[in-house]
Amino acid sequence: MTQEVKMISIAMGDSTGRVPAGTSVGEAVSRLGGGAPDDLVAVRDNGRLLDLSQAITADARLTPVTARSKEGLEILRHSAAHVMAEAVRELFPGVKVTIGPAIENGFYYDFDYERPFVPDDLPAIEARMKDIVARALPFRRSELSRKEAIDLFRNLGEPYKVELLEEMEAETVSIYEQGSFVDLCRGPHVPDTGAIRAFKLTGVAGSYWRGDEKRQQLQRIYGTAFFDAESLELYLYRLEEAQRRDHRKLGKELDLFSFHEEAGAGLVVFHPKGALLRTLLMDFERKEHFRRGYQEVVGPQLLKLDLWKQSGHYENYRENMYFTEIENVAYGIKPMNCLAHMLIYQSRVRSFRDLPIRYFELGTVHRHERSGVLHGLTRVRQFTQDDAHILCTPEQLNGEIKGVLEFVADVMKLFDFPFELELSTRPEKSIGSDESWERATAALSQALDDLGLPYEVNEGDGAFYGPKIDVKIRDALDRSWQCATIQGDFTLPERFDLTYVGSDNERHRPIMIHRVILGSLERFMGVLIEHYGGAFPVWLSPVQAVLLSVTDRNIPFAEETCRRMIRAGLRVEKDVRNEKLGFKIREAQLQKIPYMLVVGDRESESGTLAPRMRDGKNLKNMPVDDFIAMLLKESEPLLPHRDAEAR
Repeated sequence: MTQEVKMISIAMGDSTGRVPAGTSVGEAVSRLGGGAPDDLVAVRDNGRLLDLSQAITADARLTPVTARSKEGLEILRHSAAHVMAEAVRELFPGVKVTIGPAIENGFYYDFDYERPFVPDDLPAIEARMKDIVARALPFRRSELSRKEAIDLFRNLGEPYKVELLEEMEAETVSIYEQGSFVDLCRGPHVPDTGAIRAFKLTGVAGSYWRGDEKRQQLQRIYGTAFFDAESLELYLYRLEEAQRRDHRKLGKELDLFSFHEEAGAGLVVFHPKGALLRTLLMDFERKEHFRRGYQEVVGPQLLKLDLWKQSGHYENYRENMYFTEIENVAYGIKPMNCLAHMLIYQSRVRSFRDLPIRYFELGTVHRHERSGVLHGLTRVRQFTQDDAHILCTPEQLNGEIKGVLEFVADVMKLFDFPFELELSTRPEKSIGSDESWERATAALSQALDDLGLPYEVNEGDGAFYGPKIDVKIRDALDRSWQCATIQGDFTLPERFDLTYVGSDNERHRPIMIHRVILGSLERFMGVLIEHYGGAFPVWLSPVQAVLLSVTDRNIPFAEETCRRMIRAGLRVEKDVRNEKLGFKIREAQLQKIPYMLVVGDRESESGTLAPRMRDGKNLKNMPVDDFIAMLLKESEPLLPHRDAEAR
């Protein structure tokens, strides 16, 4: 008797059909007739990603994942990592493979080998990868019991895979094979290696098994992959440009900052120009905060340990903190500024008429970072945050969140940063009631919806005391950086018993918003340096203009003009060395100075200047006062003036 075949329904877009249960995704989609995009890579079924080789066993409504999508690119890169691992295994007998994920700009794979890999190894690995790609080897998925998988990888001599499997709880796991390579992997993957047409290995580095410095040291090979050669070429150009713009390199060339082993890792030493750049950002921040109704406050660097326990930082954040003891009393060096702001609020009785209160502090904080993750200005142990805490009534909360979002949008427009938004929800390690988290999350999402701002939800990545909106900016090279953040907090006001007297003469609990606009000034400076390639806009340039004398006869006029400009509030230098004018201009261009002011006999006699811009464009000669007026106008960053009290 023939067993009846179970039929299931599938749909994609407007197309529907019926296929036997167990049909592969690729075959099922092909039967829909015109329902699949030409560049289909995988599908999503009820939130689960499936590649085209996986079987469908139940009714499904499929969402296409195409080569144009972020997920499609991640699948391609994950597949490229497997191809790289196969190439490495073929070229380096005895190598052991560990893990190889897709990452934001590419992929990597970690290997255990008898010697470190070096850049000279990469061309041979790339050549072998091209051979594997040319063979168009299918990625074949199969499922094994966990015990079968352990036996398989033990026989293959892959102890790292065995360790991972022994720690898993799942009784069934999936593996993928292509050619001679087998890997423990959830997938999905592209149909075959032939889809990986544009790729490049980009570097080698050391790593540790599972990120633990006490475990086996491994060798990491980085690469990237795209669906077309043009995208790869653009990425490689940006990679080369990123190396040219590296803020650590430019910081040294422009004499902005330095690091010193004798001072300590992750501790920045700002030189005069770097300190001035930092001050310009801080002055800008103060002005814009005052315009929006904030009050500047200053808290201490040390607070008693009991206060950090009361706030929950000691329980949930102490691994990131530094501690000390004074006269047998334990103190914590502040990693955040919020505690002192709550103490200020507590210092007297508050009325509903006082709210909202917006405390702002350019507060220097210290956080323990492992030496392996420190990176120039973008990851340091001491930094200054443009930190603010808003205390408000429930009725004011929506307007205050929207005010912060508008503040962020204004500032990012000034710096020419497009941005994306993420709403991060309650993490596993957190404090506060479910109700307070739900209220805070709803308030943040409502403000985003009211302003019509698109956002993604990042489950479980909120702060330990509240959900948050993260602002991820994109720089001139289309790289993403997390800077501004807005956090809703119903919990700390409860822990510190913050209250205000309402219109009913009863005590009520205020709501706290934690927020930064630029975030860490040090990190933001590093991003700015790379975004502008060191060529800052006039208002932010440590040196706005330099006077260049042609001969010694012109020195008196250059010096007097320099003094006039400085008295007018401009940041000007003079170069009156006995050097050729072309040499002086070249040096000023290398220093990214916006204006070079040539002072020769004609200028000295007529009292004019011959401005030359750093891009090589020459302006017409103009009187000194006219140039001063022009430069003063360019020195003022202009943001929209939003009335904070109007909310």
